[in-house]
Amino acid sequence: MRILAIGDIVGQRAVEKLQKELSEIKKKENIDFVIANGENAANGNGITKDLFERLVRPANVSKGRPGKGYTVIEKNGEKILVMNLFGRKYMEGIYYSDNPFITAQEIIKQTEDIPIKVIDFHAECTGEKFMMAYFLDGQVSAVYGTHTHVPTADETIMPKGTGFITDVGMTGPCCSELGTIPENGLKRYLNDLNVEDIISDNPIRINGCIFEIDENTGKTNSIRRVQIN
Repeated sequence: MRILAIGDIVGQRAVEKLQKELSEIKKKENIDFVIANGENAANGNGITKDLFERLVRPANVSKGRPGKGYTVIEKNGEKILVMNLFGRKYMEGIYYSDNPFITAQEIIKQTEDIPIKVIDFHAECTGEKFMMAYFLDGQVSAVYGTHTHVPTADETIMPKGTGFITDVGMTGPCCSELGTIPENGLKRYLNDLNVEDIISDNPIRINGCIFEIDENTGKTNSIRRVQIN
């Protein structure tokens, strides 16, 4: 099973580029299944009903919030569990969340019969992302990070077979401040001002990662970064 994980989609132009090019990417890379993080798809902030058909919100948001934190989808006769989690380190006060490690463990116990499990860990701290992969090594197929919008070069297969990368990057304008115009964002650093984020008009770049997963064992056989300008 070849799974393409696409980094944070920023803005409508990024959505349109992905819609235009995804079929060709899937064909060229022989992709069976695609997971995309759409947190910033609506003008760089949030998501609208028109932009999604199947949405998974973080599983560890405080109990009682609407939505669900994981889904199980069948593809090519195989069941795939897709889970999203919020990190907590350096994100205090922004999100009201339960412990992502305990939440992940609870869901994994409930879905032991599904060998292919993929986790999008939306977190700020690189150490927290690594520790999630270490904690779940051998229990899930892959753990990949999102949120920081910068692709990392540490793709690896953990000792017990879980594929991991700290961050798969961003699908959005290149040469930008996380997808927004740097001219405006610079005011934060020069003048300590709160400024509005404005999506950059620069060319869109697609970042992601391909995990090749053994359908019987659920372990990752290979992992490779993808960047398309």
